[in-house]
Amino acid sequence: MIFSVIMSILFIILAVIFLMGKGDKLIAGYNTASEEEKSKVNIKRLRLLMAIICVITAGFVSIQPIIESNRATQMGVFFAFILVTMVFIILANTWAKKK
Repeated sequence: MIFSVIMSILFIILAVIFLMGKGDKLIAGYNTASEEEKSKVNIKRLRLLMAIICVITAGFVSIQPIIESNRATQMGVFFAFILVTMVFIILANTWAKKK
């Protein structure tokens, strides 16, 4: 329970960092991209997506201790999280790109 609370708080802090316009170096792939590749990315949208996924992750992490006794619910939440993550990966590669 304590671990879940600590992890949730860390993800919320990370979301706030992204919303403040900081933390670009924490985005995997963006920090290692060349300047040419970085110019193709709308960083404000990417930061917003990263902040949202951090908040969603904090929510999923925080409910894990509550549902730990029910295996079926755990699997449902896990697959929902995977689905949400895939949607955000698609958004990061489409909506967050400059046209």
